[in-house]
Amino acid sequence: MNTNPEIGKNMMLITSAFRNAKSFSLIPISLECPYVEALFDPESKILAIITKTHKGSYHMVPKLDENGDPLRLKMAKRENGKTIKEQRVLVDTFSEFYVNQEKEIEEFVKLFALNATKFDYKAFLKAEPKKNGISNLVLPAEKGITEKV
Repeated sequence: MNTNPEIGKNMMLITSAFRNAKSFSLIPISLECPYVEALFDPESKILAIITKTHKGSYHMVPKLDENGDPLRLKMAKRENGKTIKEQRVLVDTFSEFYVNQEKEIEEFVKLFALNATKFDYKAFLKAEPKKNGISNLVLPAEKGITEKV
């Protein structure tokens, strides 16, 4: 655990793309940074923060044959539209947090981004989202900072 009372200013804002839309990301610039990265989804206005903390979570992955190729189904497509066999596997992943309140996103950026005053990240916060405004991110709660379960 970090015994240094000062936190933040250990990430840098960069221009990036999120699902083919111009966006911004935060990347660590020191080993003391508790995050791997933070990605802003401009469509849903959500900042996804990936921590250095590992946790086990189950994921559906393709079943492979002896050559390492995905096994195809012998019947028609499954309900989810997939044509390959899958299995549930416990995988170590990074914990993720989602911030969906504009004010909280700004506070996070100001706290952790060394270049927050020079980089115009607010332009992405103010940009009009696409018409549906529905995120492809899976969120367990509707407000504030949440952890993906």
